[in-house]
Amino acid sequence: MTVERDQFASDNTAPICPEAWAALQEANADYAAAYGEDRWTARACDQIREIFETDCDVFFVFTGTAANALALAQMCQSFHGIMCHQNAHIQTDECGGPEFFTGGSKLLLVGGGNGKIDIGQAKALLMRQNELHSHKPGVISIAQATEFGTVYTRDEITAITELAHANELFVHMDGARFANAIASLNCAPRIMTWELGVDVLCFGGTKNGTAAGELVIFFNKKISREFDYRVKQAGQLGSKMRLLAAPWLGLLANDTWLQNARHANRAARQLAQNLQSEANVEIVFPVEANAVFARLDDQLAQCLQARGWRFYKFIEPDVYRLMCSWATTEGDIGDFIRDVTLNH
Repeated sequence: MTVERDQFASDNTAPICPEAWAALQEANADYAAAYGEDRWTARACDQIREIFETDCDVFFVFTGTAANALALAQMCQSFHGIMCHQNAHIQTDECGGPEFFTGGSKLLLVGGGNGKIDIGQAKALLMRQNELHSHKPGVISIAQATEFGTVYTRDEITAITELAHANELFVHMDGARFANAIASLNCAPRIMTWELGVDVLCFGGTKNGTAAGELVIFFNKKISREFDYRVKQAGQLGSKMRLLAAPWLGLLANDTWLQNARHANRAARQLAQNLQSEANVEIVFPVEANAVFARLDDQLAQCLQARGWRFYKFIEPDVYRLMCSWATTEGDIGDFIRDVTLNH
């Protein structure tokens, strides 16, 4: 019987990290007030403000899709457009969630290498979308880290935020893997967010070690007015909110969130290096976070999958994505490399 090996299928397949699990157990030990009126939720929000070194509004939702879609709905009217990379998660993997919750906003797609918005193409799009019969651009959305595992630099984010604000657009950051990006850049979170003009960040915890629960963080507090009603209407207000918030306390204490991300990033670099050196496999994008995009012929991929390994083709015809997590071990990498070399 083939044993399924999900280690590299997604960072969503990893278990809850010990620190988040311990915090969840502690919050589950007794009764507590409902709907966020509890000490765990308050403490988690305060810790986020400390980490980002600013006063910001913090909301919990269950999923990354809800975080992105509701945040964008708060920033847009139905006749607004949302500029994003053509391979952004909000375009390829959220089942029309942003369009649905905004009531009609259109995603305006921009190209660019390595999953990043090309600033020249963004400027050209803004010049085209300047008359009444088109959706009026209202937001630029960037992903940090990107869908291709790359990370925007400070200068790249600055160029986008300056373009956005010069044209009276808000800036949204999809941070499903924000921890991995900060670990890669080795900088304070404020430096890559509100200091550069990011208005709203969706900060992901699930891929970093929690069971569920993402944060929508409004650095521009003018935007967040009545967002709590939007969260409730969308079915995202947790009655036992402490069970969403408490694992974040485990993540945020003692920089566990950064340690988890650094581990995942190191594992991805090791996996990529071993694939190149031991199996002569081409790595398609720079490995800057916890994703490895490898060019594999279909026969090799099928052999690996027959041996139980689970991973996905990400780009046709032959580019597969391998994800590492806080729980990836050297043994996992060694076992995978051995099977690659045996079947290569």
